[in-house]
Amino acid sequence: MQNLESMVRRLVSIGYIKSERVKRCMLAVDRARFVPERCRWEAYLDRPLPLMCGQTISAPHMVALMLELLDVEYGMKVLEIGTGSGYHACLLACLVGDGGRVVTVERIPEVHEYAVERLKRCPHSDRIRAVLGDGSLGFKEEAPYDRILVTCGAPDVPPPLLEQLADDGLMVIPVGGTFFQELIRVRKKGKKIRKERFGDVAFVPMVGKYGWR
Repeated sequence: MQNLESMVRRLVSIGYIKSERVKRCMLAVDRARFVPERCRWEAYLDRPLPLMCGQTISAPHMVALMLELLDVEYGMKVLEIGTGSGYHACLLACLVGDGGRVVTVERIPEVHEYAVERLKRCPHSDRIRAVLGDGSLGFKEEAPYDRILVTCGAPDVPPPLLEQLADDGLMVIPVGGTFFQELIRVRKKGKKIRKERFGDVAFVPMVGKYGWR
């Protein structure tokens, strides 16, 4: 039977975890605490797992890939769109360290409530603000953000997220259709927007004003 340490070792061996900081945080945050009870035995397998309301928990390799691409540093403020189980938010809170801040937005009330309960178990919960709302609008109240992580597939990069991204900030977002997308890293430098592509992915669709209807 797999455990947390073996899951992380495998992600290191196949190259998804590259930095010591991401490795340390993935060892510190137990994925099993965030998956539904019925899926607990699958918590350390490298596969997405179902939540309620058609939502999912991303596979560990995708979580690691997105965290590495986001390149979070100590003390940063990070916006996450699509709280899901709360697993990603807890990992981000570990990465930002003391003085850092994570704001995570979820549109589905039942999923938001599920995440809030599990985030109470996160050792860094004091750094996290969980918000119920339309993630395609971001969360202007605490903008700008040094990093933005989007865990649902958008038809394009929502303009409010670009506006709320700090100068020289990074955003990682799946862009494309409702079933398959391309993983994009966006860098904002003044008025210039640079996009890098990191392959095909499959995320649940972003629903909202600047997402899918």
